[in-house]
Amino acid sequence: MEISSKNIRNIAVVGHSGEGKTTLCEAMLFNAGAIERMGKIENGTTVSDFDEQEIARKTSISLSLAYLNWNDTKFNLLDVPGFYDFEGEFNSAMRAAGAALVVAGANGTVTVGEEKAINACLKAKKPIIVFINGMDKENADYQSTVRALQNQYKGKIAPIQIPMMDGNKMTGYINVITGKAYTFGAKGVEESAVPAAYQDELAEMQALLQETAAENDEELLDKYFEEGSLSAEETAAGIRKGILTINVVPVLAGSALQNKGVINLMNEIVDYLPQAAERAGLEATDLKTDGQITVTCDETAPFAAQVFKTAVDPFVGKMNYIRINRGTMKTGVDVLNPNTGTTERINSLYVVRGKKLEPVQSLCAGDLGVVAKLANTGTGDTLCDANHPVKFAPIEFPEPVLSMAVSATVRGTEDKVFGGLYRLAEEDKSFQIRKNTETGETLACGQGEIQLEIIKRKLKSKFGADAEFTTPTVAYRETVTGKAEAEGKHKKQSGGAGQFGVVNIRFEPGAEDGVFEFVDATIGGSVPKQFIPAVEKGLREAIQKGVLAGFPMVNLKATLFDGKSHPVDSKEVAFVSAAKLAYDDGIRRARPVILEPYCSMKITVPEQYVGDIMGDLNKRRGRIIGMDTVDGLQVITAEAPEGELLTYATSLRSMTQGRGRFSQEFVRYEQAPDTVLQSLVK
Repeated sequence: MEISSKNIRNIAVVGHSGEGKTTLCEAMLFNAGAIERMGKIENGTTVSDFDEQEIARKTSISLSLAYLNWNDTKFNLLDVPGFYDFEGEFNSAMRAAGAALVVAGANGTVTVGEEKAINACLKAKKPIIVFINGMDKENADYQSTVRALQNQYKGKIAPIQIPMMDGNKMTGYINVITGKAYTFGAKGVEESAVPAAYQDELAEMQALLQETAAENDEELLDKYFEEGSLSAEETAAGIRKGILTINVVPVLAGSALQNKGVINLMNEIVDYLPQAAERAGLEATDLKTDGQITVTCDETAPFAAQVFKTAVDPFVGKMNYIRINRGTMKTGVDVLNPNTGTTERINSLYVVRGKKLEPVQSLCAGDLGVVAKLANTGTGDTLCDANHPVKFAPIEFPEPVLSMAVSATVRGTEDKVFGGLYRLAEEDKSFQIRKNTETGETLACGQGEIQLEIIKRKLKSKFGADAEFTTPTVAYRETVTGKAEAEGKHKKQSGGAGQFGVVNIRFEPGAEDGVFEFVDATIGGSVPKQFIPAVEKGLREAIQKGVLAGFPMVNLKATLFDGKSHPVDSKEVAFVSAAKLAYDDGIRRARPVILEPYCSMKITVPEQYVGDIMGDLNKRRGRIIGMDTVDGLQVITAEAPEGELLTYATSLRSMTQGRGRFSQEFVRYEQAPDTVLQSLVK
């Protein structure tokens, strides 16, 4: 089969976790003859879920790619995990795909994952087909599911199929546009007469579809007003135009597990979803002029592509998944990576079906594939013709919302642990490794508990390294709220030269720089000038640990106002020690307190959850600053102590059924209540 951008469909298969996305991909691959039999998730035999963690958990955790050929068309199926922790995989798929296939359960509602997927596709302007799956299940309710979609996405949802049911069993379907009926027989799908029971429903839906088609094309609208109806071909053309402009979302139904309605879905994908050549141009920076240009899917233009995913295979090595945005990529040529300023040699180029790689000599504009063993290329990077350098915008990934402190389980394996984690962060850009300079801890930062648990298990299986993930330490501070004077006396006599130093220091809040201010107020040489720096040195060392719970001291003003020395025994070390003794005594009497870090938060939730969010913030000692409405959602601005927010991502997800999201950043320190002080001192 000759591959060109006109016969490629790049489709992200998205939706709520557990609705059958991977099984649907399996059915399509089987129907196209790409696999001999359909694998099963429970047996760990599907094409898309090949990672050992996916097989063990029986759910998708990574974006996977699988191609098939159907009706002279190449499908590149991107099987996207539906669980909330893997939002980064969805963002990668959106950059690679030209359209989305939303898999919905026939349960009469719009699930959270389905809602988030459709909203994200509408925002990204990706054409959508909805496939209502599970029509073989008891209590499957197609009509209620369609109504729920229509209520939520008014004016967009267009059912182009009527499932024919015998009780709870789907026995066939009616194509609303053509008016033809098909039944599932022993030898496959067979055309049949439309049953009398469906005639009225068919006529009503055809009239609605013709009206929808007319609304998306001015010529059709004129004809519709003149004649009152459209032909099947005209209706199909109008619906396709509406799909491409994201004004129409067609709905079909079937059972992926029983492979019913899937062939019809594949035919409709060919007819209605955009060719790779029809994808809207991508904005890029022309590096010769530094101006913005639009890159169209032109096979004859200079080569330009973008990496949308990176994976590390134990046998193949590093693999970069790419989308060819312009021109043709060929093996044996050098290309430029403008993100790193390096040249990469394309030695190995593949098309992909799950974990199976098939070598090819070239990939044309619009196609997806894999390049192996590129040394300096990662997710989001551009690869292009060095004579026509361009750079595409980076792929946006969600900022981490949950952090855990990482340590090696076995002493001496730290390099192995952290080296492996940095490699895993290359694969998953929604996961990051950060160093907390305040506490000295290394943090694993991700989207949720499931993602971090999987990272931990991958670290063990891929790199043979065991790590402990624990609750991170909060960077508290200590300060004083009163004034106190203290004497520090260091005297040491053990034969020979001794050590002697006495200092009198006043401690109070109000450092000029907010951390520490030292003032020399001695008179008459009570402390010789050569030892004044030693006093300051001793205090600066001492403030690294407060007297209450060992946290750094801040906003402390220390005034040296008196002291004593010995003409022979006084030394620098004696005054360093004397200053530390004065600090320990004086701080305890200057009413020390704990300061806790406060964070500013932006919490975005549907309106029905606002009450729960506010009640929860109140329990966390949070303060509501304000509320705004953005795109129909409530954005709550608040402040709360960082120590109360360590697991907020999990709580927010639970309170909002996954619909809420938040961001936070440090703003200042505030005095902590006695309950916090008592727990820390304990």
